[in-house]
Amino acid sequence: MESLPEAVLIRILASVPAVDLVLVCRLVCCQWKNLVDGAALWILKCQQEGLTRAESDAENWQNFYFLSKKRKNLIKNPCGEEDLEHWGEVENGGDGWKIEELPGDFGKEFPSEEVHKYFVTSYEWCRKAQVINLRAEGYWEELMDTTQPKIMVRDWYAGRSDAGCLYELCVKLLSENEDVLAEYKSETVTIPQDNDASWTEISHTFSDYGPGVRFVRFEHGGQDTLFWKGWYGVRVTNSSVTVEP
Repeated sequence: MESLPEAVLIRILASVPAVDLVLVCRLVCCQWKNLVDGAALWILKCQQEGLTRAESDAENWQNFYFLSKKRKNLIKNPCGEEDLEHWGEVENGGDGWKIEELPGDFGKEFPSEEVHKYFVTSYEWCRKAQVINLRAEGYWEELMDTTQPKIMVRDWYAGRSDAGCLYELCVKLLSENEDVLAEYKSETVTIPQDNDASWTEISHTFSDYGPGVRFVRFEHGGQDTLFWKGWYGVRVTNSSVTVEP
């Protein structure tokens, strides 16, 4: 192996699973360590697996590879397919949360055909939250503290056309001790009665948030403004939190 040209060795190593490259191959010798820590090997793995980015944007191709492979929605049960499973700190004002099928009474279909249900609020404030453990999701401390990958938050909300409602979103980045290191809080969105019931996306990207982030706390909620018994408040669905490559 010592006599192989470096370019050939890189091509051989590129066929090895990424975790084995870091945990095993990197420990073989100084040459292999340098190759695993270098950009060329990871650029090749990204090319082989269709993970693309402009080279001028690349700072650490190894981190880009792992973040791209891990990228997924960290919110569980974002559309109510499992009732209120995975949602904690639930506040059930009025008649509480309810899950309904799209489009619902006086509603509109969601822009994506993959979404079939939504959560709907009542005549007093309804809130629910999820706390995402980034370490448990595979985002290690060094990555979060040094690379500080962007954390993208999205949510969708709508009213029903015959009732007005309110909506709020609040997302916090928390330390190991759950201290707030960064926070995004939307304004209180007011949807008037006789609205067109269309779905609206709200989003925020956290970047340069500093070291120490270990948890993401996502909370949203709302109510109707007419105080009608039942479920005439804001509708929410397809919530997402993603760590971006």
